Amino acid sequence: MAELKLIGAGLPRTATTTQLFALEQLDHGPCYHMRDLLADLERGLPLWESVAQGAPDWQRIFGDARSAVDWPSARYYRELMERYPQAKVLLSVRDSEDWVRSMRQTVWGVFHGDTVLHHVCEARASLDPLWRRFMALMRNMTWDEQTGVLAGETFTDEGLAAVMERWNESVKCTVPAERLLVWNPSDGWGPLCEFLEMDVPAEELPRLNTTQSFREGMISGGLSVVNDWWEARERPASGLHGAALS
Repeated sequence: MAELKLIGAGLPRTATTTQLFALEQLDHGPCYHMRDLLADLERGLPLWESVAQGAPDWQRIFGDARSAVDWPSARYYRELMERYPQAKVLLSVRDSEDWVRSMRQTVWGVFHGDTVLHHVCEARASLDPLWRRFMALMRNMTWDEQTGVLAGETFTDEGLAAVMERWNESVKCTVPAERLLVWNPSDGWGPLCEFLEMDVPAEELPRLNTTQSFREGMISGGLSVVNDWWEARERPASGLHGAALS
């Protein structure tokens, strides 16, 4: 039975996909990541919904993973520290201005704001029951005033930055110093390899899942669902106000 050796506590948009790559290079793979949930919502959603209800089955969620980063696992780093007492904790950090700019156009923008990204994701939720449940779960875990760990005034840049700083400080205060690495991915392999007692790989640390890549995947996925629904519609005999159909 696999056990997590490393728990990621960093927020989304702190190079968590780069971390996944790095950890799998450093003998800490497979690494569980948000992409695992998105790749199989039918299986993953019930498991994470149970976590949100206070009944986690970590073994079923992580399977043979030896590390876990990104949301939603980072949301539960405290619980995972207790479940895996030998695991180290990685808090990835980023300059607040850069993080806010990235979040606005990606994760925050999925749930908030008057943007194409937000409206496409909401349109997908109206057509796809699994996506609707995913959006509801992420809101509950992240943004809800009662249950969300990033709840607060996030519509201003100062407010969103304060949410990030509050989270990072809570991790630093919770995790024993000898068990924690606060790591800015811009620092490269060195601090991470030292923390994990691994040799530094020859290749450079890549930059993965950029803002543009995130938006491409989320918007195209939503539009695909909408387009499939539109193509499957029952077509009328005429168009708006009796206009001929082309």
